[in-house]
Amino acid sequence: MRTSRTRVRRVLGAVVALIAAAVPGTAWAGGAPATAATACQTREGSEHVDWTGMWFDHDVVCDNAPGDVRLQSFSSSPVVGRMLTTRSWFVCWKLGGAEADGNSIWYYTQGDEVVSRPATQAWGYLPASMVYSGTHPAPGLPRCPWG
Repeated sequence: MRTSRTRVRRVLGAVVALIAAAVPGTAWAGGAPATAATACQTREGSEHVDWTGMWFDHDVVCDNAPGDVRLQSFSSSPVVGRMLTTRSWFVCWKLGGAEADGNSIWYYTQGDEVVSRPATQAWGYLPASMVYSGTHPAPGLPRCPWG
Protein backbone atom coordinates (compact mmCIF):
# COMPACT_ATOMS: atom_id res chain seq x y z
CA MET A 1 0.00 0.00 0.00
CA ARG A 2 2.77 2.46 0.94
CA THR A 3 4.61 1.65 -2.29
CA SER A 4 1.60 2.48 -4.46
CA ARG A 5 0.98 5.73 -2.55
CA THR A 6 4.63 6.67 -2.95
CA ARG A 7 4.42 6.00 -6.69
CA VAL A 8 1.25 8.09 -6.99
CA ARG A 9 2.90 10.98 -5.09
CA ARG A 10 5.95 10.77 -7.36
CA VAL A 11 3.81 10.83 -10.50
CA LEU A 12 1.73 13.72 -9.16
CA GLY A 13 4.89 15.61 -8.25
CA ALA A 14 6.21 15.16 -11.79
CA VAL A 15 2.89 16.28 -13.29
CA VAL A 16 2.83 19.39 -11.07
CA ALA A 17 6.40 20.22 -12.09
CA LEU A 18 5.55 19.85 -15.78
CA ILE A 19 2.46 22.04 -15.46
CA ALA A 20 4.39 24.66 -13.50
CA ALA A 21 7.04 24.73 -16.21
CA ALA A 22 4.48 24.99 -19.02
CA VAL A 23 1.92 27.42 -17.59
CA PRO A 24 2.98 31.06 -17.11
CA GLY A 25 2.50 32.41 -13.59
CA THR A 26 2.75 29.07 -11.81
CA ALA A 27 6.51 28.82 -11.38
CA TRP A 28 8.12 29.10 -7.94
CA ALA A 29 10.43 32.09 -7.84
CA GLY A 30 12.51 33.51 -5.02
CA GLY A 31 11.24 30.95 -2.51
CA ALA A 32 7.58 31.93 -2.93
CA PRO A 33 4.83 30.97 -5.35
CA ALA A 34 4.40 33.34 -8.31
CA THR A 35 0.63 33.17 -7.77
CA ALA A 36 -1.23 33.62 -4.50
CA ALA A 37 -1.00 30.59 -2.22
CA THR A 38 -4.17 28.69 -1.40
CA ALA A 39 -5.13 28.82 2.27
CA CYS A 40 -4.06 25.90 4.44
CA GLN A 41 -6.78 23.35 5.21
CA THR A 42 -7.17 21.25 8.36
CA ARG A 43 -8.24 17.67 7.65
CA GLU A 44 -9.71 15.93 10.69
CA GLY A 45 -9.54 12.15 10.52
CA SER A 46 -6.59 12.14 8.11
CA GLU A 47 -4.46 9.65 10.01
CA HIS A 48 -0.70 9.20 9.73
CA VAL A 49 1.78 6.95 11.55
CA ASP A 50 5.44 7.99 11.36
CA TRP A 51 8.48 5.74 11.26
CA THR A 52 8.71 5.68 15.08
CA GLY A 53 5.10 4.54 15.50
CA MET A 54 3.82 7.99 16.53
CA TRP A 55 0.17 8.35 15.49
CA PHE A 56 -1.46 11.59 14.27
CA ASP A 57 -5.23 11.93 13.87
CA HIS A 58 -5.31 14.94 11.54
CA ASP A 59 -3.12 17.06 9.32
CA VAL A 60 -2.96 20.50 7.78
CA VAL A 61 -2.44 20.82 4.02
CA CYS A 62 -0.56 23.90 2.78
CA ASP A 63 1.20 25.13 -0.33
CA ASN A 64 4.95 24.62 -0.10
CA ALA A 65 8.14 24.82 -2.10
CA PRO A 66 9.60 21.51 -3.21
CA GLY A 67 12.83 20.68 -1.42
CA ASP A 68 14.72 18.72 1.18
CA VAL A 69 13.11 17.08 4.22
CA ARG A 70 15.60 16.95 7.08
CA LEU A 71 15.91 14.38 9.87
CA GLN A 72 16.01 17.10 12.55
CA SER A 73 14.82 20.70 12.65
CA PHE A 74 17.99 22.50 11.59
CA SER A 75 19.55 23.18 8.19
CA SER A 76 22.70 21.11 8.74
CA SER A 77 20.70 17.98 9.63
CA PRO A 78 20.90 15.07 7.15
CA VAL A 79 18.43 15.10 4.27
CA VAL A 80 16.22 12.00 4.57
CA GLY A 81 13.58 12.82 1.98
CA ARG A 82 12.53 15.19 -0.74
CA MET A 83 9.24 17.00 -1.16
CA LEU A 84 8.33 16.97 -4.86
CA THR A 85 4.77 18.23 -4.60
CA THR A 86 3.84 21.86 -4.00
CA ARG A 87 0.80 21.23 -1.80
CA SER A 88 1.55 18.87 1.07
CA TRP A 89 0.33 17.76 4.48
CA PHE A 90 1.98 18.45 7.81
CA VAL A 91 1.16 16.86 11.17
CA CYS A 92 2.86 19.21 13.67
CA TRP A 93 5.50 21.91 14.13
CA LYS A 94 8.42 22.53 16.46
CA LEU A 95 11.10 25.12 17.10
CA GLY A 96 14.51 24.45 15.63
CA GLY A 97 17.42 26.20 14.04
CA ALA A 98 16.72 29.67 12.66
CA GLU A 99 16.73 30.01 8.88
CA ALA A 100 18.10 32.99 6.92
CA ASP A 101 14.73 34.77 7.35
CA GLY A 102 15.04 34.45 11.15
CA ASN A 103 12.15 31.99 11.48
CA SER A 104 12.85 28.95 13.67
CA ILE A 105 9.60 27.02 13.08
CA TRP A 106 9.88 23.67 11.31
CA TYR A 107 7.03 21.49 10.02
CA TYR A 108 6.97 17.69 10.46
CA THR A 109 5.86 15.72 7.41
CA GLN A 110 6.71 12.79 5.16
CA GLY A 111 8.64 13.53 1.98
CA ASP A 112 7.53 12.26 -1.41
CA GLU A 113 10.72 10.28 -1.93
CA VAL A 114 13.35 8.72 0.32
CA VAL A 115 16.84 10.21 -0.12
CA SER A 116 18.75 8.52 2.70
CA ARG A 117 18.13 6.53 5.89
CA PRO A 118 15.29 4.40 4.47
CA ALA A 119 14.12 3.42 7.96
CA THR A 120 12.78 6.97 8.43
CA GLN A 121 10.47 6.55 5.41
CA ALA A 122 11.31 10.19 4.48
CA TRP A 123 9.73 11.57 7.69
CA GLY A 124 11.34 14.80 8.81
CA TYR A 125 11.12 18.58 8.81
CA LEU A 126 10.66 21.42 6.34
CA PRO A 127 11.52 24.97 7.47
CA ALA A 128 8.70 27.50 7.71
CA SER A 129 10.28 29.45 4.85
CA MET A 130 9.20 26.61 2.53
CA VAL A 131 5.60 26.44 3.80
CA TYR A 132 3.16 29.12 2.65
CA SER A 133 0.69 29.36 5.50
CA GLY A 134 0.34 33.13 5.89
CA THR A 135 1.41 32.92 9.54
CA HIS A 136 3.70 30.54 11.38
CA PRO A 137 2.89 28.16 12.82
CA ALA A 138 0.11 27.31 10.38
CA PRO A 139 -3.36 27.75 11.89
CA GLY A 140 -4.80 24.47 13.19
CA LEU A 141 -1.46 22.68 13.31
CA PRO A 142 -0.46 21.45 16.78
CA ARG A 143 3.00 21.73 18.29
CA CYS A 144 4.87 18.42 18.08
CA PRO A 145 4.64 16.59 21.41
CA TRP A 146 8.43 16.11 21.52
CA GLY A 147 9.35 19.70 20.61
